Amino acid sequence: MKMNDQMRARLQKMHNLERTGVYPFGHRFKRTHLAKPLHDEYDGLSKDQVIKLDKHVVIGGRMVAKRGSGKVGFADIQDRTGRIQVYIRRDVVGRNNFAFYKHADLGDDFGFDGVMMKTDTGELTVRVTKIHFLDKALRPLPDKYHGLKNKAQRYRQRYLDLISNRDSFDRFEKRTKIIKAVKSYLDNKLNMTEVETPILNTAPSGANARPFVTHHNAMDLDMYLRIALELPLKRLIVGGMERVYEMGRVFRNEGMDPDHNPEFTELETYVQYYDMYDDMDEIEGIFKAAANAVTDNGIVNYQGHKIDMNKPFRRLHMVDAIKDVTGVDFWPKMSLDHAKALAKEHGVEVKPFFGVGNIINQFFEDKVKAHIKQPTFIYGHPSAISPLAKRNLKDPRFTQRFEFYILGTEYGNAYSELNNPFTQLAAFEKQAKEKEEGNAGAESIDYDYVKALQYGLPPTGGIGIGMDRLVMLLTNAKSIRDVLLFPTMRPDE
Repeated sequence: MKMNDQMRARLQKMHNLERTGVYPFGHRFKRTHLAKPLHDEYDGLSKDQVIKLDKHVVIGGRMVAKRGSGKVGFADIQDRTGRIQVYIRRDVVGRNNFAFYKHADLGDDFGFDGVMMKTDTGELTVRVTKIHFLDKALRPLPDKYHGLKNKAQRYRQRYLDLISNRDSFDRFEKRTKIIKAVKSYLDNKLNMTEVETPILNTAPSGANARPFVTHHNAMDLDMYLRIALELPLKRLIVGGMERVYEMGRVFRNEGMDPDHNPEFTELETYVQYYDMYDDMDEIEGIFKAAANAVTDNGIVNYQGHKIDMNKPFRRLHMVDAIKDVTGVDFWPKMSLDHAKALAKEHGVEVKPFFGVGNIINQFFEDKVKAHIKQPTFIYGHPSAISPLAKRNLKDPRFTQRFEFYILGTEYGNAYSELNNPFTQLAAFEKQAKEKEEGNAGAESIDYDYVKALQYGLPPTGGIGIGMDRLVMLLTNAKSIRDVLLFPTMRPDE
C-alpha cells in the first residue's frame, strides 16, 4: 500500500490510540437519535425552549468538519440522514476524551452522549458529555470545497461519492423509495406474486440482445447470463400462477452509453387474461406511483423539461406516429423494394436482413422517437421485430405490442403474449435465420418454451420496464451510472 505524508500521520495516530488502550476500529454502538429527526423536532424551537427540554441523546457518525481551539471545539457529524453539530468542552468530557477529539482526523467515526442545545447563532447542537471512538480513517476524505470532480472516481469509489456528495446520497435513497413504491403497487393494487427465476440459462432468450457466455465445469456446458426475465415467467403462467412479477438484474454484452450498462435492473410482469391495453393501464399506474413516491405533485423536472405524470398518457400507433412526423404512410401494403426506396429517400439505414417491418421500425427509431416529449405509448410494432407478441387479427403485419416513451427515451416494452406454439416456433426459426445472416442480437430457439406453450398459455399480457431509466427520470440523472451504486467500469490500473 503506497502511503503519503497524511496517511503516515494518520497511521501514527492509530498506533497512539492503541498505546492508550483504545481500539481504533470499534465495536457495537447503540444510537438513540439520527441527525435529521433531531433537526425536524428542534429547529423550530428557540434556544431557551431547547435548553428547557433538557433532551439527552446518543448520536454517532463520521466527522466531516472540525473547528475551535484551546479547551473547546465544534465538529459536524454526518450520519445517513444528514449532519448535526457537536460542542465539546475539555472540562466536561475529561482530558483523555478531549484528546481523542483534538487529535481526530476528518473521516474518523465517533459516538457522542450529550444534551440538545442551540448556539447563539441558532445552530442546533449536541453539547457532548461523553465521547466514544468508533473507527479510525487512514485515508483523507476528498476536499470539502472541491469534492470528487472526476466522474470516473465517483463511480469507482462510490463510498467517497456518498460521503462527500449529498445529492448522490439522496438519489440512491430515492431509488429505494421508487422500487418500494413500484413493488407496493404490484403487490397491493394488482395482487401480484413476486418470484425469482434463474440468472444462468442454457439458451439466451426473451429479447434481441447479445448475451454474456460462461461455462459450467461440472456439466461441461456453455451457459448464458439472462438477457431478459420473460420466458421463465411465462412458464409460471402456464403453471397457473396467473399474476407474477420479478425485479432483477439482467445482462447484455453490448455497448455502454449514458442510457446503457451491461448489467441493469429490469421489471417484468405477466398477468393472465390481460392484453396490450391492460398493460398500458398497468404501466401508467406504475409510473404514477413511482413519481408520487419522490415528488409532491406528480410533476417531474428532467434536464429542463417538465413532465406531467398526472394527465392520461397518450396512445399512438407506430404507423400514425411516422406519418405525423415524416409524411410517409406505411398503412398501404407495399413491396420490400418500395419500402427500401422510401428509406433511401429519407436517409433511413437498411441492413441486409431487413424486411418491410424492420424498415418501418427503423423509420420510427431514426425519425420519430426523438420528437416524443410527454408520456406516450407507441403501439402496433411490426411482426418482424416482435417474435413473442400476438399478431393483430385484422392486420397480421403488426402486433399487439407497445413501447412507452418520454422525452424520446424508451421506458417500457409490453405486448399481448403470443401463445400459439406453432406461430412461436416459426418466429423463433425466423430469428435464428436472421442470426445466421448477421443479426447477433436475434433470439435463439427455446424448444422447451415451445413445449410449455403446447400445454397451454392462457391469453396473457406482459410488460418490461428498465428500472434504472425510471430512476434516472425521477432523480434528474443524466447517466445510468449516476443511479447504479456500482456501475460497470474498466479496471483502474
